[in-house]
Parts: sequence; C-alpha cells; structure tokens
Amino acid sequence: MSRLGSIGLTGGIGSGKSSVARVLVECGAALVDTDAIARSLTVPGGAAIPAIAQAFGNDMIGADGALDRDRMRAQVFADPGAKARLEAILHPMIGAEATRQAAAAGERVVVFDVPLLAESGRWRHRVDRILVVDCPEDTQCRRVVQRSGWSEAAVRAVIAQQATRSSRRAIADAVIFNDGITPQALAGEVRALWALWTKGGSSAVKQ
Repeated sequence: MSRLGSIGLTGGIGSGKSSVARVLVECGAALVDTDAIARSLTVPGGAAIPAIAQAFGNDMIGADGALDRDRMRAQVFADPGAKARLEAILHPMIGAEATRQAAAAGERVVVFDVPLLAESGRWRHRVDRILVVDCPEDTQCRRVVQRSGWSEAAVRAVIAQQATRSSRRAIADAVIFNDGITPQALAGEVRALWALWTKGGSSAVKQ
C-alpha cells in the first residue's frame, strides 16, 4: 500500500471536527483548515474583499473593512444564486491557498479540514482517505447554541444547508461517532485510527 499522504476531514457544524483535527495535529499531521483560509480572505484587507464588494455591493462590507458575515449569511440562505456567486469568488482562492499550505507541509500527512467536503465533490479525488465526524442533529444544535449564542432555529437552518449525515457517511473511509463520549475517549479513537492508517492498514470499519 502506498504511503498515506492526505486525509479529508469533514463533519456537520457542531460535530466536534475541530477537536478531532487538534488530535491529528498532535499525532504529527499538518492541518490545512479551509474555514480558516476563508476567514483570512474576508478580514479587513483580505484578498477576496474587492471581488465581494464588486459582486454584492459595499453594503456587504462592514465599517471595519471585513465581510459582514451575518448579512452575507442571511443573503446566501435566502438566495441560492448569491451562494453560487460567493463560492465562485472564494473557492478558487481557498483552493490555491490550501495547495500552497499542503506543499509547505513537507513529508507530513496533510489533513484537509473541509466542512463542505461532501458537497464539493472534487475532494474525494484530492485526498487518500476521508474521515467523517458524526453526531445526532440535536447534539449539533446543543453544542453550537452553547458556544455561539445562536438560536436553535439559526443552527438548524445551517444544518439544513449542509450535506445530510447519511451522505457524509457514504463517502467516508472511517466515521468517528462523537456523542456521549469524553474528550479523552474521542482522542483515543482518533489516535487509534491514525496509527492504523499511517502504518498502512485498511480503513476502519464505519460505525
């Protein structure tokens, strides 16, 4: 079996994907966080700000020069065309920066943290393995409400825009079910999977 070079990590909002990513980094992986890249593109002076302002108007840019995320989120949810226009701006920039960061990782296994991996279609051919972090929708809602202060309705609206649990699980080489376990137990599962994959073992059995 050829050396493991990359892992695509995904999961719905509130699934605990970031916790899994941290453990993978502790194991020696290099993390390419596409959400973090997207945020860096839309801060004051970010590379995507001029194109966003041109496509959506200056009203989408806050007084500080950053993308008005709440306003954009509302427009994207209300208008699929707006979502497509925003993705047409951001996705090529995110892809280019992800490629640059991956190249800088040297010989380390690269973990691409991609929230919309299942939706994008192209990531299956870019990574060697796909790891999905899964949990019930009610658990997702509870976690996001607690950490962000969003309303439950707002969280469920985001979940409705994302791939279904079943569609994510269908593309997975392994699934970690992150519900009703301690952070220590979660970390143990991640480390066990890392050891299996980096030693050339077959994919873990999906749960």
